[in-house]
Amino acid sequence: MPDVNNPEAAPGARFDVLVAGAGYVGLATAVAIVQARSSLKVAVVDAAPPEVWRKDGRSSAIAAAACRMLERLGCWAEIEPQAQAMTEMIVTDSRTADPVRPVFLTFDGEVAPGEPFAHMVDNKVLNGALRRRAAELGIDIIEGVAVDHFVTGASHVSVALADGISIDARLLVAADGVRSKLRDMAGIKTVHWDYGQSGIVCTVAHERPHHGRAEEHFLPAGPFAILPLKPDANGSNRSSIVWTERTEDANRIVAEDDLVFETELEQRFGLRLGEIRVEGGRKAWPLGLTLARAFVAPRFALAGDAAHGIHPIAGQGLNLGFRDAAALAEVVVEADRLGQDIGALDVLQQYERWRRFDTVQMGVTTDVLNRLFSNDIGPLRALRDFGLGLVDRMPRMKNYFIGQASGISPAAPRLLRGEAI
Repeated sequence: MPDVNNPEAAPGARFDVLVAGAGYVGLATAVAIVQARSSLKVAVVDAAPPEVWRKDGRSSAIAAAACRMLERLGCWAEIEPQAQAMTEMIVTDSRTADPVRPVFLTFDGEVAPGEPFAHMVDNKVLNGALRRRAAELGIDIIEGVAVDHFVTGASHVSVALADGISIDARLLVAADGVRSKLRDMAGIKTVHWDYGQSGIVCTVAHERPHHGRAEEHFLPAGPFAILPLKPDANGSNRSSIVWTERTEDANRIVAEDDLVFETELEQRFGLRLGEIRVEGGRKAWPLGLTLARAFVAPRFALAGDAAHGIHPIAGQGLNLGFRDAAALAEVVVEADRLGQDIGALDVLQQYERWRRFDTVQMGVTTDVLNRLFSNDIGPLRALRDFGLGLVDRMPRMKNYFIGQASGISPAAPRLLRGEAI
């Protein structure tokens, strides 16, 4: 049975906006719309079982712009005490067996005095804060039931849930992940290719403190990132690992026992932080590039991974999704203030134009970086190491890259600049 947080979410219910997907992007979109325009009724429906989000042991990098957005949405005060600021980032390019990994590029971790360019946050902390804020705003959340199908009409879209509940909305937002079923139902095609790589994600405890330093080691099979986490309740030092390997190797490594897995991990992690120990589970996800050919249709919009799935090499996947949420909320709220139909195609195309270039640009950038660094070709290695060293000696160029990674720009949606819609 679905968990319905409000009796209004019953058969035949009507909402202005229905968001499919109770992940970070879906919840942020719903919260942003209602906070700015309380007259709009918004509901969220999610196929995942209730409370399953509490079991997510992963962590995410939240860029400075997304932190500003979360603060404006009333979530950051709850998140910040459990978030780890990135105070420094180093980049190396080496082989697994190399005894020394020379640092080619170093970034200081602030976009402004006292404002780190990113924080690492446990997923369940982030999700919990957004859910708490949604509850405060009276946003209905229907859990444990999927969208079966929907029919688009002239004035609304009729959504049929798998348990027989029917909901009418003026706008349906699909934030249901990279394998979005709603995107397929809407007939929106994608551009997709597989990298032949998988990302292994796990959390490790280590002897010595990381002091907020993030590390990205470019290895022949793909990038290996060490991302600093807040110490746990017992004071143990922790880091999140995002480890890219060729898919066949990743599946083999994940299937090994703890001793073999930790031995493989230590070869890549190194000994700078002392003895390491894997905490919790580990899992490998296949990596690819997925870009939707359209972001909108009449009374329908894609957001987050449903619109774009990119390589984690730059740690920008979730932050792209938050940019979608901020832009879509701003377009919907402004249209409603002007008395326009929030589900009309011409209104939604404003959102598509706003987000398409940034999304394609980031997709192409991560694709090129992955192809450039995930190999052991001698001349190419020399060229890229020269380039990294050159950037390290150019403060303005480094500041530009930090600004891009932080997501802060004059063209960003208001929420990402820390402003109200």
